[in-house]
Amino acid sequence: MEKQNKTTAEQEISDGLYEHYAFTIDKKQDPLRLDKFLLNRIEKISRTKIQRAIQLGAVVVNDKKVKSNYKIRPSDQISVLFPKPPGEFEILPEDIPLDIVYEDDDLMVIHKPPGLVVHPGVGNRTGTLVNALAFYFKDRQLPVKEGNFLDRPGIVHRIDKDTSGLMLIAKTDVAVTHLSKQFFDHTVHRRYQAIVWGNFDEKEGTIDEYIGRDPNNRMVIKVFPDKDFGKKSVTHYKVLDDMYYVSLVECRLETGRTHQIRAHMKSLGHALFNDERYGGNRIIKGTVFSKYKSFVEKNFKICPRQALHAKELGFIHPTTGEEMMFVSELPKDMSDVLERWRAYLSTRKELM
Repeated sequence: MEKQNKTTAEQEISDGLYEHYAFTIDKKQDPLRLDKFLLNRIEKISRTKIQRAIQLGAVVVNDKKVKSNYKIRPSDQISVLFPKPPGEFEILPEDIPLDIVYEDDDLMVIHKPPGLVVHPGVGNRTGTLVNALAFYFKDRQLPVKEGNFLDRPGIVHRIDKDTSGLMLIAKTDVAVTHLSKQFFDHTVHRRYQAIVWGNFDEKEGTIDEYIGRDPNNRMVIKVFPDKDFGKKSVTHYKVLDDMYYVSLVECRLETGRTHQIRAHMKSLGHALFNDERYGGNRIIKGTVFSKYKSFVEKNFKICPRQALHAKELGFIHPTTGEEMMFVSELPKDMSDVLERWRAYLSTRKELM
């Protein structure tokens, strides 16, 4: 009877009726409550849902049921199953144009425009990059990263909806495994450019902080003082252009956490320009007089999103071993805003 139940469960997973997550705990991991660990690792999930899943035995550690207050240990194997809402696992092919930068038998590099969601989710069942990939590859089935959602074929990393720039797509099982490991090991070269509010005293530096979801607002990532509430995150930044009111900043990611650059810049007092979620969609530096306010609002309309672009992407090819490097130019909305700020600054002689 037990064997039959196991077979049924395995069949339901393969049929896409459940979201399956698998985690192997790092050998250097300090003790941490299981529910806190999963809360930091699984997107769009509540602690209540996690604790309920643990109580029902849907979360096992080393193939054994545990309690929510179980402290994870190095090398623990964690498996999580969540029932999927009806229709969530269905991916509908959609004829959405792809800006392909490079493609071979193993992988594809694309330029993602701002406004395009990477994968289906709550409120975004269609119109995503995954829907576009399903149409582009037609009858070909892309691989799924281990521990990832079943509705994210080919996706080994992602960038936010309103962030533009380079993204990497895996086309084979070998590619998804090899590339996923490079992201996990933080060996992928990722360099972004961002327009942020204000100017910096230090023209370059490193932000090394623990970040996680704000318990008061799960849509926002914030910096925490210790690792019990967040994950280690490292961003190396350099100011490329100081325009007093705003700055063009280069950010090189050592880790790739959700909203990492947006949260890190906010923590320094330099929210990304027009980043609504992190307070950058208001005047942070400069007068509030009508002429200046009108100028800023015009820039908000030109770049109606957080001014963040994934400019460089480098990795080792999964089959040839070749070092691959791709560079993308700033999109027009960001470059237009920069030109306007430079022109505005030229009229303020006292600041030059």
